[in-house]
Amino acid sequence: MTLRLDVRRLAAIDMWGSAGVRWRRWVILAEFLLGVFGGGALGLALASSGGGVRTGLGLWLTGVAVNYVPLSAHALTLVRPGALEAEIREVDVAAELRHYTTAQLWVVVPLLLVVLAVRRGHRPR
Repeated sequence: MTLRLDVRRLAAIDMWGSAGVRWRRWVILAEFLLGVFGGGALGLALASSGGGVRTGLGLWLTGVAVNYVPLSAHALTLVRPGALEAEIREVDVAAELRHYTTAQLWVVVPLLLVVLAVRRGHRPR
């Protein structure tokens, strides 16, 4: 089984949604940044609070927060005028939405999106 998950495409499809409304891209960007900073802060606080379960949960949450770094980096480039439209120009948005609606659940696997982004060689444009 091959995992078909392009981190840049995930960010683009999430930002576009089903209608491509402009405000959605800013909401999704805020969500990604909150995932990085809020999730990271909470994860580090839990991990440093002591106790086996808290430490484990904190480390997991920190790893999940790190997954939001490549999503945020791509989203920051996609909010520029015309960038998101260019990214999805020849994409079947409905099919991609169906795929990425469930595929985005992979974000809960610590560091997975970072590994996939590095392996794919995507750099924010």
